[in-house]
Amino acid sequence: MPAPLCKLPPDRLEPALRLVTYMLGEAREASDADNVLTRVAAMIRDAGVPLHRASSIVPLLHAEAVASARFWEHGKGARSHLFPFQIGSSSGYAQSPAAEVHKTGKWVALWLPKTPDDRYGIVPELKADGYVHYLMAPIFMRSGMAGTFSFATRRAAGFSAADIAFLRAVFPALSACQEILATARAMQEVLRIYVGEEPQQRILSGDVHRGQVTHIRSAVLFSDMRRFTELTAEMTAEEATGLLNTYYDCVVPPIETAGGEVLKFVGDGILAVFRTEDGDAFTCGQALAAARAALARVEARRDAPRFKVGIALHFGEVGFGNVGSGMRLDYTVVGRDVNLASRLAGLCSALGEPLLVSEEFCRRAAPLGRLISRSLGRQRLKGLRAPQEVFAVAQSGWA
Repeated sequence: MPAPLCKLPPDRLEPALRLVTYMLGEAREASDADNVLTRVAAMIRDAGVPLHRASSIVPLLHAEAVASARFWEHGKGARSHLFPFQIGSSSGYAQSPAAEVHKTGKWVALWLPKTPDDRYGIVPELKADGYVHYLMAPIFMRSGMAGTFSFATRRAAGFSAADIAFLRAVFPALSACQEILATARAMQEVLRIYVGEEPQQRILSGDVHRGQVTHIRSAVLFSDMRRFTELTAEMTAEEATGLLNTYYDCVVPPIETAGGEVLKFVGDGILAVFRTEDGDAFTCGQALAAARAALARVEARRDAPRFKVGIALHFGEVGFGNVGSGMRLDYTVVGRDVNLASRLAGLCSALGEPLLVSEEFCRRAAPLGRLISRSLGRQRLKGLRAPQEVFAVAQSGWA
């Protein structure tokens, strides 16, 4: 038995062992972290500790947030909060007790009646809510990430020495469970950010060998920005990145809203698919709605530099595949229909059209009504032997 547990009095030892068993067993498999924090708080209170507030904060490897916090309050339950990423978002952290516990590796203990309001940014809030005694402890993970756990009470006498001994005794189990859950979440989020939802799931389930391919029957959308090289020729790397992100913000949200999935960013190219779960025609309708909404967002922009976008729609099959050499693989998208959609998007500039669709897309979409389109004849697409009939599509409506 760990030394801190051995030092607990008999009336605290049994509840401590129950809490440790829960954290190292059932809690590791839990899907609802709010429920885990609620149960932990209840078990701490059952041990006689006058806990009225607890929080668990973990860093995130996330494109839009830097950390996830879960707060529990007695009588109110648990709630979650994401700290969004923004330039300068670290300033709040610098004024928090978390910065100190991470720097020193030691617990922070605040007797709030005698703590100046400007000691930490959270102090006025804790005082206003009636808290008297506040503890925060650091959690250092093998991945290099660092989290925290905090405890607060409104009891006039604060936490007793026996209460603090109990919290310190069970803390290694709390820390271990937080690390397990945070590491699993970070792994999933990093993979999802860089390869997409389904590839993330397939990689974690073992699809990590070169040559494995998964086929997806879908409507295919390919978008690119016209004159990107020219527009960014005199820009700094930061300015060019900002322009790309503005372009992505015009095109990606409509794709996701319409049920599509972005599979790949290729420079200024965006490849997305709409899976055929509810019939080919319905799927084509979703893809067309996304393309029209994206073009509308581009046209609505008034900020400089202005840019134009070409979008192509096709219907076919794409393949997810592991390609590479040795230990370095890329989970990428391959197939004739991917190439066709890409080449079709390249024609938008040459033909002066914002939205082009293939003959196959028109045929699959036909049950929804006649697409308002006009044939631009059979066009030669680089890399494809046979010319393909190409259609320009109006940015709204069906016949």
